[in-house]
Parts: sequence; structure tokens; C-alpha cells
Amino acid sequence: MRRHALTYTYLEGSSVQPVRLGLVGIGKIAVDQHLPAIAANAGFRLAATASRHGQVEGVDAYAHIADMIAVARLDAISLCTPPAGRHALALTAIEAGLHVMLEKPPAVTLSQVEALVGAARTAGVTLFATWHSREAAGVAPARAWLLDKRVEAVRIHWREDIRRWHPGQEWILGPGGFGVFDPGINALSIASEILPHQLVVESATMDVPQGRASPIAATLTMRCGLAEVRGEFDFLQTGPQDWSIEVDTDAGTLRLGMGGALLQLPGEAERPADDQEYPRLYERFANLIARREIDVDMRPLQLVADAFLIAERRVTDPFIF
Repeated sequence: MRRHALTYTYLEGSSVQPVRLGLVGIGKIAVDQHLPAIAANAGFRLAATASRHGQVEGVDAYAHIADMIAVARLDAISLCTPPAGRHALALTAIEAGLHVMLEKPPAVTLSQVEALVGAARTAGVTLFATWHSREAAGVAPARAWLLDKRVEAVRIHWREDIRRWHPGQEWILGPGGFGVFDPGINALSIASEILPHQLVVESATMDVPQGRASPIAATLTMRCGLAEVRGEFDFLQTGPQDWSIEVDTDAGTLRLGMGGALLQLPGEAERPADDQEYPRLYERFANLIARREIDVDMRPLQLVADAFLIAERRVTDPFIF
């Protein structure tokens, strides 16, 4: 499913009342990205939070989503919890008639996502499964440039330090935690958006630390039409971090760096841009709510699921945060 640009409904100075939003899960991603984006968007008012650990000063706080929904006056929920257990939280909100925005990945299984889509359609509410890396500055122009090009090969490098970006987050290497595919699915969300043909997984390897359930490193071999797409994912990258995609075409090589923020077309200099991923997500969420639309693209999750189905699993040394 290709997404189309829409005009945003909620603008500063508008007479439309802001959406009363409940934020669930006050962890690192909520503090670093969601809270600043919500505060900067006049279309939303943070009305309540639900979290076992974190709180936001001046905002009503609850330990559980059910308690928050029962007491607070809300129009929508944004879920920032780990993917395991997210299906039940989202379903609770949908059945209460609330619009729902999901952090990536939207759930731990494809059937859970499909069930949420069905529930949202029945309830007549918005469901927005976000892929924040698709909102990086270089992604839309990269997709436009590739539309009339012949893709010859693709190289994906997604290498970061788990201890730096996910300190102490034991869940990420547990069942349903996705491991290195928690960040790696960002690369797949970009690739599935910009490439002109559907990606198909052919083979995979996963390195799983002894005593853990999810991989700390992986490789994927995929196809985009006849072109080979090679993905390398590493959670133990020290020094410079690497989130890059290179696409060889009949017109030269396109490069995306810094998770899609930097775009370099053949013969041109890099195009740097400010980070606007989460502000753009909340702008789109406001628009979807106004239209009561559902925006759920499962392609990135399907690729990860396919990789888990066919991967050669290799047990590696134990990992300690």
C-alpha cells in the first residue's frame, strides 16, 4: 500500500478543538521523541499518561491503560510500549472508541495487526501503525527519484550499539523483542517504501546470544524484482554508527545515510535536513483522525516474519548489558 500526502487538518490558530491524547509507556522513546512532538503540535493536548515507571509533570498519571481510559476524558491513545503486549493495549483502547497510534513495530505477529485493523474498522476509529524512519527527510525524494530507474543492487547496513541506544532494555532480546530487528525494521520500512518492486526474502542468518531469544546480529538476502538486496544488521557496533542504504541503478548509485536523513543522488552533494520524523507522524495522525481513516502497512513486519521463518540460527556468546 502506497501512502499519499494529505493536507493537515490541525493548524496553529485553528478553531478545531485539540485531540485529547493519552500516552501509554513513558520510556526512552516517549521522552526523546513523542513528548516533544506532542508539545509542538497544536492539534493535540496531552491529557493523561499510563506507565508503570515514568510520569510527565503536570499531567494526570495512571499505572494501567484501563484505569486511564475509565477516568480521563480522551479522544485518542498513542502506544509507546514494547511490542509484546501491545495488541491487548491497543484493543482496549479501540473497544473504548478511541483512535490509536502505534509505535513500530505495531505488534509481535501479523495476525495481531490484522485483528487490530478489523477491530478499528468495526469501531469506526483511526488506527495508525507508524514507521518513523519513512518520515526522514531523504525518503520521499529517494522514492520519487527511483520510480523510473532500473534497480541493479541494494546494500543495507544498519549497525548500532545496543548499549548506547537501548541501555538495560532486557525485553529487546527476549521473546517478541525483535532483537536487532527492532532498529533493523526501520531499514526495511524505508526499503519497502522507496524501491519500485516488492521485496521478497530469500535467505537469512541470525546470531542469537546464548540464553536469549532474539538475534543480536543478522543478514538478509532479498530480491527487488531481479535485483539482489543484501541487508546486514548488527547490534554490537562500536564507534561510528551506520544506518545507510545504497541503491545501484542504471543512472548511478543513490545513497541514504543517517537513517534516511541524508540523501545523495549521483553526481550531487549530500542533502542534510533537520529531524522532523515524529512531528510529521503526529501531523499525519491528526489528519487520519479527522478523516477516521486507517493507515497500516504490514510490509516491514512481513519481511521480518519471513526472515524468522527461514533463518539459520547460530548461538553466540552470552550477552550482558
